[in-house]
Amino acid sequence: MLHARVQDIFRDIFDDDELIITESSNSEEIEDWDSLNHVNLVASIEKAFGIKFALGELQELKNVGEMLDLILKKIGEKEG
Repeated sequence: MLHARVQDIFRDIFDDDELIITESSNSEEIEDWDSLNHVNLVASIEKAFGIKFALGELQELKNVGEMLDLILKKIGEKEG
C-alpha cells in the first residue's frame, strides 16, 4: 500500500501515468528527476503522509527503497 501511494505521487510529479518505481529506482533512472522535481516530490510525500524530513535524512537516500524505509520510520515516529 505504501509503495502504491508513493508510486502515485511519483507519477503525478513526473507526469507519467505509466511510471513504475522499484526499490532500486533512483534519480539517474527516472527522466526529469531534477532538483525542482525532487523538491516537489519531497513536499508531496510529506503532505500525503503528514510527515517532515530533515535535510540530512534526504541527502543520505540512495534509492526509492531507502525512501520507503524512511517514510515508514517517520510514520512510526508520528504515531508512536
